[in-house]
Parts: sequence; C-alpha cells; structure tokens
Amino acid sequence: MGKKGKKEKKGRGAEKTAAKMERKVSKRSRKEEEDLEALIAHFQTLDARKTQIVETPCSPPSPRLNASLSAHPEKDELILFGGEYFNGQKTFLYNELYIYNIRKDTWTKVEIPNPPPRRCAHQAVVVPQGGGQLWVFGGEFASPDGEQFYHYRDLWVLHLATRTWEQIRSTGGPSGRSGHRMVAWKRQLVLFGGFHESTRDYIYYNDLYAFHLDTFTWSKLCPSGTGPTPRSGCQMSVTPQGSIIIYGGYSKQRVKKDVDKGIQHSDMFLLKFEEGREDRWMWTRISPSGAKPTPRSGFSVAVAPNHQTLLFGGVCDEEEEESLEGDFLNDLHFYDAARNRWFAGQLKGPRSERRRRRRGRKVEPEGADEQEHEGAGAQEPLQVVREVVADDGTVVTIKQVLAAPGPAARPPSPGEDSTDEGGSPAVGPSPRSNAMLAVKHGQLYLYGGMFEAGDRQVTLSDLYCLDLHKMEEWTALVETDPEAQEWLEETDSEEDSEEAEGAEGGGDEEDEGGEQQHPWVTPGEQFADSLPRTEQYWVKPARPDNARPDAEEERVLGIARASAIAAFHDST
Repeated sequence: MGKKGKKEKKGRGAEKTAAKMERKVSKRSRKEEEDLEALIAHFQTLDARKTQIVETPCSPPSPRLNASLSAHPEKDELILFGGEYFNGQKTFLYNELYIYNIRKDTWTKVEIPNPPPRRCAHQAVVVPQGGGQLWVFGGEFASPDGEQFYHYRDLWVLHLATRTWEQIRSTGGPSGRSGHRMVAWKRQLVLFGGFHESTRDYIYYNDLYAFHLDTFTWSKLCPSGTGPTPRSGCQMSVTPQGSIIIYGGYSKQRVKKDVDKGIQHSDMFLLKFEEGREDRWMWTRISPSGAKPTPRSGFSVAVAPNHQTLLFGGVCDEEEEESLEGDFLNDLHFYDAARNRWFAGQLKGPRSERRRRRRGRKVEPEGADEQEHEGAGAQEPLQVVREVVADDGTVVTIKQVLAAPGPAARPPSPGEDSTDEGGSPAVGPSPRSNAMLAVKHGQLYLYGGMFEAGDRQVTLSDLYCLDLHKMEEWTALVETDPEAQEWLEETDSEEDSEEAEGAEGGGDEEDEGGEQQHPWVTPGEQFADSLPRTEQYWVKPARPDNARPDAEEERVLGIARASAIAAFHDST
C-alpha cells in the first residue's frame, strides 16, 4: 500500500507540474496571441469578401512546407492545403486550397468562401462519408518576423462534394497546438501530442483525444500503462489489427536558463484496447526488429497499400560547441505492424538497367549467389556524407542515406554503368525535411519540404511519384529550381506595411532589388553554363575584405565546391 500510495502521489505531482507549466505558458502567450488575433481577423475579413466558389487552372503551387497533402477518397485527386514559406526576412502563411488531378497532371486553385485562417503544421484527415470530407484541426500562425505564434484549437471540415468549408464548434477538445498527429479510426478522429510555444516558453503534449464523427463531440482518452513522453512531429498510424502506433518525434528540454536541448525520440508505442474491454485503451511499449530508421525529426509519413507505414526523410541536428550539423535525409523505411519489423526501402531501378546488370553478371561458383543473399541481409544502410563551410563558419553536412544493397538492388560491379540506357542519373527527391506525402492507387506522391544551406533555408516545390508495387524508381512530375527563389538577408527593422503584406501570404514574391549575386558564389566567380542549377550549391567561407585566397585556400575551396556538386549529383 505504501509503495502504491507513493506512486500515485508521484503521478499526481507530475500532472500538477504539467498543469502549472501549461497555465504559465498560456498566461505569457495570451498577450502576443491577442496581437496576432487582430491580424488573423483582418485576413478573415478579406476572405469573407469571397462569395462564390472559383476554380482556376494554375501552375504548381509555390514552395512550402508543413502543409497537408491528402488523397481524395473517391477521385484521382490530391488535396493540398495551407503551409508556410520563409524568404529570409518574412514568414508567409497560406490557407490556399489546391487540387492536383493525377490523370491529367494538372493543378487547380479552388477559392471557397469562409475558409479556415492561414496556418501551417496542422493535421488533415480524409474520410469517405458524404462524398468525401477533409477534416482539419489546429496548426499555427506566425507573425511576419517569425517571433510570435498563435496556436489554433479549431476544427474544420471541407465537404469535397459541395466544395464548402464548415467550422465545427464543440467543447472539450484539445488546447491550441501545432505539430500534433491525427488519424481516422473507425468513426472517430484520434489526436495525439503536439506543442504550444510563446516567445519565452513552450510546452509539449502527450495527451490523447477522440472526436466522434457521429455525435460531433470530443472526449479525452486516458489509457492505462506508460505511454510516450510529450512530443510533436511523431509517426501516428492505424494498424490492420485496429491498434494505433506512435513512433519517434521531437521535443525540447530546458537544461538551464535560456538554454534548451532538443530531443529526437526513437521509441515506439502501441495503443490498443485492454483484453476483454472495448471501452478502455492501454499503452504498451514495443521494440520492433529490422532496419530501424536513424533518430531524426521532420520526417514524413504515409500508409502503403499493404497497410505498412512508410517513413521518408527528415533531419538529424547535432549541436556541438563550435558547429551545428544538420543532416538532411532522403531515405525510405517501411514498418510492418503484423511482423513488428522495420524494412529499408530499396529501389530496384529501371527494368532496362536490371537487364543490363543480368547480362553483365559474371558466372559465379555454385552457392556464391546464396552466400551473397545471406550476407546482404546483415548489411547496414550506406551513408554518403560531405561537409562544406558557411559564411559564418557553420559546418553544413550534406548527408544522403542509401539502402543497403540486396538481391533486388545489387550495387554495380566494376565496369557497370549506374545510369539507365540513356545515360541519365537516377531521379529522386533530394534530402529534405517537412515534406508532404500522400498515397493513391499504390502510388506515393511527395511534395515540397525544405533543407538548409548555412543560414539559408531552401524551400522546395517539386513533386515526385513512386510506384509502391514495383519499387523501381522515382518519377519527377514537377521539378524545382532552388536558386530561383528570392532570399533576403536579415535587417534590423522592417516597415509595418511590408510585414503585414508578408504575413498575408498567397501572393507571388518578386525581388525588387534587381539581379542579386548568388549568395553561395564568391564575387566574380560563376559556374559553367552546362552545370544544372540544382547542382550549383557551393557554400563559400568568409574572407576579410573579400581578399582573394592563397594557393592552399584555393585547393580547400576547390574540394568543398566539388564535394557539394557531387552531393547534389547523387541526390538528383
């Protein structure tokens, strides 16, 4: 009894501490959220002027991350909503709605009266009821300078058949947050985690809520057992057996005053009903086998046709005393809940390449092939790592993870060509985080995301497709030119009118300052015209007064330049 009593008191103490921290964060953030509410209300007034549905064929959407990409339950369409973009000085938030027609390979911008306010890092879930519904909860709005945040706690539904937005007002739901995860489970929307951040404080959540689609009511779930610690950006998916999986995620922890430490979680939990009871959930920590993903944040998640959960990319930030290394990834992993096992996604390559490899394969002694297959299963994923140095001395690590070679993806032997018959390098999405994924008819679609190069954030607008049944190669549907993006260096102050315009979002941003020197090229230095723009990524180290380098420095710079170009050759 004594031990049990102590445990109960400890649990209640932790709950009180969490509640106290939440009240503290709420109080400090209330003032800044009130300031942002006025800006949000202004934008809603502009949206209210729209009185009819307007569908306009358009070019692909502008670069963005932390949007939502969803597959229409009945049509061959993808639905893109919201997102954010940062140009170095201003943060742009969107509430635009785009429809991508898969068969026609065309984009349409759909303007609907009274849409949700501009947001990013929300969650969107599609259900088939009523001709298809897109449910959206939460997310955040940021001030133009990116220093203040407003976290939504609203719930919206887009009726796809009638092209109408509806806000669902129901009490008892989650607090305002972003970075949470939400899935459709039977006739419910189940929501987990997320975070709330103000200028000086933050709080991460591990609470669990269910929204009932029949009654339009919220309920807070209190499972038994030890569940995940507070986090955001995790993997949340429903298994074929009807359970829910939580994997990974990110959180911050304050180690001392004004010093925070980021935590990249790599644990996994199973949420299911207790034995013999279908009214009470329970948490169980599980340890899957197989080729587990390396710890990371900002990864993207979708569900494959065989009910396996797939995970793409992300970033691993490693903080050291004198450098910050950001390892952006573009690897693919699959989790099989039935076997509780991770698998590395291995692409077989084009059929023409596989035929050439078979023709060029030498005759091997009997049993050699069997030994090779056995050894391949134990190999770890290959990592290609290159480093360059930014203007401020920051070490930028460009890291690409390649699946370990196996029977279906044998590395080329000496003399074999790694390209297809046309001599073109393999196509695929470059390393990135916070991309958007959706699966339709066994095809995986990947849109946008971002990576960093020194102090610059490169936001992407490309679209790729991968046949998950064949697992041969990526197809580029929309290609992006990161160099064409505007990037403005930080200034000490900006006029309020410019800030309001920047936060509104949805418009095309143009550089009015004339042609700018490429931020990654030394003054007077240019790349050969034959080099694709997507490979023009060399980060120059700073030199006093723009002095020319000596011979040794020229040699080092040449190595850095060549490494950066080679890295992007590998990733494109």
